[in-house]
Amino acid sequence: MEETYLFEAEGITKQFPGTKALDQVQLKVSKGEVHALCGENGAGKSTLMNIIGGIFPPTSGQMFFEGEKIQPKNPREAQHIGIGFVHQELSLCPHLSAAENIYIGRLPHKRDRVDFKKLWKDADEVLSKFGANFSSKKQISELTVSEQQLVEIAKSVSLNCKLLILDEPTSSLTDKETKKLFEVVHNLKKEGMAILFISHRMPEIFEICDKVTVFKDGKYVCTMNTKEINSEDIIKAMVGRELGNLYPPKSSRIEEKQEILKIENLCGERFQNVSFSLKKGEILGFAGLVGAGRSEIMRALCGIDPKTKGRVWLNGKEQNFKNFRDAVNEGICYLTEDRKNQGLFLGMSIKSNMTSANLKAVSKGIWLKEKLERQLADNYVEQLAIKVAGIEYPISSLSGGNQQKCLLGKWLSIHPKVIIMDEPTRGIDVGAKSEIHNLLRKLAEEGVGVIIVSSELPEVMGVSDRILVVHEGKLAGEVSGVEMMTEENIMRLASGE
Repeated sequence: MEETYLFEAEGITKQFPGTKALDQVQLKVSKGEVHALCGENGAGKSTLMNIIGGIFPPTSGQMFFEGEKIQPKNPREAQHIGIGFVHQELSLCPHLSAAENIYIGRLPHKRDRVDFKKLWKDADEVLSKFGANFSSKKQISELTVSEQQLVEIAKSVSLNCKLLILDEPTSSLTDKETKKLFEVVHNLKKEGMAILFISHRMPEIFEICDKVTVFKDGKYVCTMNTKEINSEDIIKAMVGRELGNLYPPKSSRIEEKQEILKIENLCGERFQNVSFSLKKGEILGFAGLVGAGRSEIMRALCGIDPKTKGRVWLNGKEQNFKNFRDAVNEGICYLTEDRKNQGLFLGMSIKSNMTSANLKAVSKGIWLKEKLERQLADNYVEQLAIKVAGIEYPISSLSGGNQQKCLLGKWLSIHPKVIIMDEPTRGIDVGAKSEIHNLLRKLAEEGVGVIIVSSELPEVMGVSDRILVVHEGKLAGEVSGVEMMTEENIMRLASGE
């Protein structure tokens, strides 16, 4: 008997100026199924999701929902069909309540006024399905990221959604919050909802998904049952090769006596008395639970946030950074974990983003020189193997992995002495992760000081030569050496044991 599908996409092609994002791809999702969509950054996953969600039309191809041909012209039309979309960057109104966000555009009215009593009641009922422990009256700005995600899901469910798209839903969640989200997904699945799950995290795919479809370079590769495969099968389908060891070898050239960076008794609003050093040739990792203060330490050391006390030496010379520009001028750069809001200018071109940290190199007096801008941008596009249709295109048109490489190129253009990467591979596929890890090792071997802050324990263990663990704003301990560098040892320190 032939299987019937809730959703089908056949021969979907999407042509943008200068690039074909999708080329004759297909996707079939059954009712009550959690279906993963995998592929390297730039494989076309987000493009297909945007077509399904009504954000833009396909160039050719057709889609079917419950056997009926569809082509939503906008997100509202997609919602009306029964398709919900929870984006990686949540699209909620922060100044409104959770209830108002759930029922925005269709608030219940009594005579000529909003019936808030019914609004709170209906919203609380929907949220209770997901075990939400907050009132629907609460403002979005007062909620955590995971609570905001619940509001987005509740919004889709209240619209009688039958297919829910979750785009990198766990990228900003703690392990506890991820577990709660998975419980919600399991419950929705039991009720017959189909869920399209986009993630680069292999353990999540095998924990929660029934099937996985793989795209590569805008083309359909295969669909597999997760019970019949392992992560190597997915990786091989994604990158067209076996990656082998995901992490580069540890450094063999650490110069113990040469400290590139030395920090002594650094204090700030959320951390106290932090002291450490960064040796020449090593990659120093910072681990700890979300909220432990790792990012705050880095931001204060770079002059982005104020420090209340502490001393900083760079190559033996004491520094007193009043702001981030002072740190950059001395050769210290910080790559934020929030590349879209704090790292890149999304409305500007790839070229302008790549040259924005080093305008002196591309200008004469007060005038920017087009030729110099192009040379600098082209140099790092080639050096970092960034996939672009052209450097004049907006940086928002790039995949997450290529955006991260552009951010890295932007700061490499100042020829830094120390590079600090906060969540260096968040939301990036395994192929791009491997490239960035190898690049960090190359920089360290060339004498650049490298610090990474990561919430992914396999990453921080795989890349770092030495790991400092932060617990509640204090250094809880240091882990180094293959035998000592285990998840158990790191978690013991991170949890304060």
